[in-house]
Order: sequence, then structure tokens, then C-alpha cells
Amino acid sequence: MTLNGKTGMKAYIAVFIAMFFWAYSFIWYKEAYVYYRPITLLMGRLIVSSIFLFTVSGLMGKLNKIRKSDIKYFALLAFFEPFLYFIGESFGLTYISSTLAAVIVSTIPLISPIGEYYIYKQRISTMNFVGIMVSIIGVGMVIFYKGFGHVEANIYGILLMILAVFSTVGYSLLLRKLTANYNVFSIITYQNTIGIFYFLPLFLLFEYKNFIQVGITLHSALPVLKLGIFASTFAFLLFTFSLKHMGVTKANSFTNAIPVLTAILSYFILGEMLTTIKILGILVVVLGLFLSQAKGYRMKRVFAFIPVGLITRARLRKNDQ
Repeated sequence: MTLNGKTGMKAYIAVFIAMFFWAYSFIWYKEAYVYYRPITLLMGRLIVSSIFLFTVSGLMGKLNKIRKSDIKYFALLAFFEPFLYFIGESFGLTYISSTLAAVIVSTIPLISPIGEYYIYKQRISTMNFVGIMVSIIGVGMVIFYKGFGHVEANIYGILLMILAVFSTVGYSLLLRKLTANYNVFSIITYQNTIGIFYFLPLFLLFEYKNFIQVGITLHSALPVLKLGIFASTFAFLLFTFSLKHMGVTKANSFTNAIPVLTAILSYFILGEMLTTIKILGILVVVLGLFLSQAKGYRMKRVFAFIPVGLITRARLRKNDQ
């Protein structure tokens, strides 16, 4: 998949803005958690997003009708994300530090190429692979700036974050399939609306009473509105557009920019420390992102050690005979 011209430039701008909104969401989360619990917050942002999307899509005439054969794919898409991802991320962070969580999330670009190779036969170039690895090293420099001794591990938290990682990979692969037949407005509108019904039983069982006690005020609603409109709407719209034109591997490689952007935003907004190691790590991440998007020779046997590669070679030998 090649990128060129105005479409290519738009895809890069779109994916960067999406990462910026998702990075900023960590700050909005801090503001919202003062009032609401995780599932309540997730429900709120999805409701805001769905109302906003249905209104905008309806006025613009952008809402495609779901074909019966694709209902199962939309249900699975929403199950991967927002449901599984946010379950893994929100509850995983209650067991482990945000530093360790960021390390686990940064493995998404490593897993995505494998899934894309098997499902879409999309090979990864040498430069793509090198760029992803360099970027992950930069992320490590940003989040481990105090040293490895400050990381605390808990098996439940690690498993929940791994759930979030695999749900994102599954989401991205399925999302690429749907972009062939539906516009980005339709996909995100249906995805977030279905996600509400996944979270609703958990909300009623565990957090409804707390929500009634807290209520809705201007101060409590503002961060939820920001998350709903920017993180759950515009970010997903922009990421879906980029993934359609860039492919799963290249688009997901930009997720390494999220902890870096969060560190920069936290410095300016929350007054958190931005050390020399963090700054160097940010530069390494940027270098890695540039390398991951560079054109290079295809690695024909990059996944040859996997059984499918062995089967393919066996078939080729048989045909030669």
C-alpha cells in the first residue's frame, strides 16, 4: 500500500491529530475521575459521541445503512473497541502503574504486522520494522526516565492490559475490512452506539447508585464532553480515515506517539517534569516514526518462521515439481 499526493498527506495529518486527541484524553480522564467511576465515564463519553455523530451524520447525509450480512462485523468491532479495550485499560490501570501500562500498549505496532500479514497478506518492509523498534525504544526512554526500579507489576493488571492490546489489534484488522464498504462517519457512529449497550449492564449493576449520588454539573460534565467529542468521535474518525489509506501496520505505528505527546502535554498543563531523558526519548520516537513510514525493500520472509510461511513454501515446492 503506497501513499502519495494529497491523500497521503491528509492521512498523515489525520493520524497525528488522532494521536494528539487520544494523548490529551489521559488529562481529561484525570479531570473526570474526580467525579465519576470508570464505567460511568465510558458510558458518558459514548452517549455524547453517539448523539453528536447521529446529528452530524444525519445533517450531512453521511450515514450508510448497515447490510444484514455486516451486522455481526459491527457487533464484533464494538466488542473489541470500545468495550474490551476500555475494560482492559480502565481496570488494568487500577492494578499496575501507568508506566508499565504504557510499555504494554506500545507493543501494539509489533503485533499488528503479524495479523495484517495473515489476514490481508500485507508484508512489512525492513524500514517499517526498524522504525517500529526504534520508536518503542524511544517510548521506553520516556516512560522509564526514573529507572526500571520504579515499575510495579501485578499479574491481573498485566493480563488486563494485554487484553487491551489484542483488542486494539483485532479492532484495527476488522476496521480495515469495513472501510471498504462504509464511510468513516457510519462506522464510528454504529461502533460507539453498539458499545453503549455493551457497557449498560455493567453500569446498572456496579455504578448506577454512585452516578445518582454525584449527579451532573457543569464541572463534572465538561471533561466527559471533551472525551466524547474529541477522543471518542474526532479521533476515531481521523484514525479510521488514516487506516483506510495507510494500512493497519503503518497507522498503528503512530500509537507510540501517544505516551510521548502525553508527557509533553502533562508538562505544559499539569506541570509534570520533562527531563533530559524524556526529551531524548521523544526525539527517538519521532525518528522511529519517520523510519516506519519510509519506503524500503520488502522482507519476503519476515514471517517465514510462522507455520503459514512454511505451508506456503511447501506449496511452492510442490508446484515447481
